[in-house]
Amino acid sequence: MPTKGDTWRIRQSGLGGGFRVRSARPQYRVVQLPRLSPEAAYRYKVVLYANRRSVEEASLAFGNPISTIYRWRARFNPRDLSSLEPKSRRPKRIRRQQWTAAQEQAVLDLRRAFPGYGKQPLAVRLARQGAILSPSTVGRILASLKRRRLLVEPRFHRTKRPRPARPYAIRMPKDRRRPPPIPGALVQLDTMHLRPRPGLERHQFTAIDVASRVAVLSVRSCATAGTARDHLAELIERMPFPIRAIQVDGGSEFMGEFELACRDAGIPLYVLPPHSPKLNGFVERLNRTVREEFWDRHHGPFDLATLQPALRAWEIAYNTDRPHSALGYATPMDYLHSHDFSDVSD
Repeated sequence: MPTKGDTWRIRQSGLGGGFRVRSARPQYRVVQLPRLSPEAAYRYKVVLYANRRSVEEASLAFGNPISTIYRWRARFNPRDLSSLEPKSRRPKRIRRQQWTAAQEQAVLDLRRAFPGYGKQPLAVRLARQGAILSPSTVGRILASLKRRRLLVEPRFHRTKRPRPARPYAIRMPKDRRRPPPIPGALVQLDTMHLRPRPGLERHQFTAIDVASRVAVLSVRSCATAGTARDHLAELIERMPFPIRAIQVDGGSEFMGEFELACRDAGIPLYVLPPHSPKLNGFVERLNRTVREEFWDRHHGPFDLATLQPALRAWEIAYNTDRPHSALGYATPMDYLHSHDFSDVSD
């Protein structure tokens, strides 16, 4: 039998009782990776690519400057992936408050007394009271008061006036925006506000046929429904073909008497939707042409007795002599005579 010494030596060597069997499987600790923002995850991808390849290849692959990738690598800590998170861009030195509580209270009292005043009028009124503050300082005080909810101003809602009812005109249908290539199928009408001299205003009524580009122009001292009605009478008389439809924008001069005149003449009147000048492109382009070729080169007097004949002469040259690129550099009248339109007159 083994002695006590033998038993003690066996236990010390681990061959006897008293020892524990441990699992041969390695023990791992699950490391919780931090949640990265999309920008930090993108930087991590770029840095790993730069470590595997090179910084130059990473710059070409991801489109980032080389200096930026070097800066990200310098900040990168493999044990702390949050080191790639964007740092705060808050300036280290911030402007400190440069006004006193008394000045702030004075601005608050004035703003409550005059809620429509801006920083400039408030600065003037403060100067009258002996408080000298620049308008920019007053503006910063107002912003601080609003941010701290010490100045709560009511919200103003603009009331929309209802648009007047139109007894005859209708909204331009979508299927009529591209009329057939027939003279008179659609005539676009518009006004152009002119200021040839300080204190002097003139209004040009411009009409153009979409198919043939024949134009009819007139100038007035004001743009009202009455002057628009008079221009409509000239338009019907001077167009070499009957007018089948007229298109206008939502201007007030194309309401009232003008609308009733279109109804009496039996001409359909279409109104464009708001904020859609591109649908009136033919007449808008003609307005630019008249401005560049007539008004910018007119050096005579601007009274109506002189302007009307001069503008009429330019209109005749536009219709009979000036080449038009949209018509293959033919004139509008040549286009009419080169096609067989039965209702076209000379």
